[in-house]
Amino acid sequence: MAWEFATATAGETQRLAENLAGLLRAGDLVILSGGLGAGKTTFTQGLGRSLGVREGIISPTFVLVRIHPNLADGPRPGGPDLVHVDAYRLGSEAEIDDIDLENTMDSAVTVVEWGAGRVEHLSANRLEIELGRSTGGRYTGSGTPGEASGGDGVAPGAFEADDADEPRTVRLNAVGPRWDGVDFSVLDGTGTRRPAGPHGTVE
Repeated sequence: MAWEFATATAGETQRLAENLAGLLRAGDLVILSGGLGAGKTTFTQGLGRSLGVREGIISPTFVLVRIHPNLADGPRPGGPDLVHVDAYRLGSEAEIDDIDLENTMDSAVTVVEWGAGRVEHLSANRLEIELGRSTGGRYTGSGTPGEASGGDGVAPGAFEADDADEPRTVRLNAVGPRWDGVDFSVLDGTGTRRPAGPHGTVE
């Protein structure tokens, strides 16, 4: 089942992620896609807040992986850690495997920015989330890293921390039996929800 949500502000995007975090557990894989400034890191910050992990979530563009441990005095003590990955510079499954995500996946929620087409082999169960925004009247959604950067070689993380407070579209596709019967309508407290087809088209 695929879902599409519309959020009006970065705060609403984070609240959408906070609501989603309530459905997540250790072992879950979340793949984030979208152009520069689409809100991938903003979304991850919302997930981390609700999961109750260590603060300071920023794009891991240059270190590739950041681990945010669960906090005993947070809102979800004993819950999963958050492993935050930026796969922008990783061009193959072998390079993904080299960073040993398998060692942490069972005990953490793993969120991979720029992960589409790179990390699906890690789990048959995953959430594929595409974020897009309108900039100057032009929708900026998913694409290859080169397309998203306009071919100018600018690293994606340079803009993610300064996401403009603009409307977003969040498309969620749940893959695998882990998500059978899960009701994603609980996320719609932040904006407009529309059931969507497998390719993001509204049914």
